[in-house]
Amino acid sequence: MQPGTNKVLYGVLLAVCLVAPAAVYPIFLMKALCFALFASAFNLLIGFTGLLSFGHAMFLGTAGYICGHTVKVMGFPTELGILAGVAASALVGYAVGALAIRRQGIYFAMITLAFSQMLYFLYLQAPFTGGEDGLQSIPRKTLLGFIDLEDDMAMYYFTLAIAVFGFWVIHRTVHSPFGQVLKAIRENEVRALSLGYDVDRYKLLAFVLSAALAGLAGATKALVFKFETLSDVHWSMSGEVVLMTLLGGMSTILGPTVGALIVVTLQNYLSSLEGWVTVITGGIFVICVLTFRRGVVGELGNWLKKAL
Repeated sequence: MQPGTNKVLYGVLLAVCLVAPAAVYPIFLMKALCFALFASAFNLLIGFTGLLSFGHAMFLGTAGYICGHTVKVMGFPTELGILAGVAASALVGYAVGALAIRRQGIYFAMITLAFSQMLYFLYLQAPFTGGEDGLQSIPRKTLLGFIDLEDDMAMYYFTLAIAVFGFWVIHRTVHSPFGQVLKAIRENEVRALSLGYDVDRYKLLAFVLSAALAGLAGATKALVFKFETLSDVHWSMSGEVVLMTLLGGMSTILGPTVGALIVVTLQNYLSSLEGWVTVITGGIFVICVLTFRRGVVGELGNWLKKAL
């Protein structure tokens, strides 16, 4: 699509988000926004850099725990709590990425999964996380000292602002010279290296940025639900974000958002079926992969190109 068309589309989507709480439960919308940002952060790594991480849940959960602990126990303002969570995820991302990028393909994926499992068991034993009970009763407090975030509507628009900021960062990154280098690495890493680019440096920067944005989603999610549990650092959460990205459309800006909305909606409205939710979601995923190989957004974009 043309840049002008994209701007109109983004404007319409923003307008829909602004009025959505009038018709849809705000907590559900906030959950969808958090996972949309999480999936978009993951897509920056796999869709535009070509790095498949099987441990991205560690960044979501790390930021949630750090944000919750600093706000609840250490008395940080909400804004500083979120920044602390993002900084912690970025730091973990740097430590893991510095080791993982030395390998490629399935070896890279297995390294990220191994580190994620290590952090899972660390948080299971750490006293500040609450173990299996989780970190509960996290206060939202106020924004800028006077906006009461305990009000769901105020928290919704704060969450929306965070999500819009995260999407803007991703959009700017993808369409910047830095993003073009990432795409070159995805297409042909050897050629990018032969052209003089420090491939490992670019991959590490992309990994840290993706971790920080995933942390932003995790910190916000912890405030939305007022608790943080081990489910956010479990390997199954890393699998869910892969599902969201592939379902919506990898290597597209809006694909992960659509995929996250589909998965969250299925989980929410089919929750009464308990374990069958996973079976139904898996079945839909198989159908979409066989029918829409580029994902929902990817196939829709390809159809529009042919139609125009």
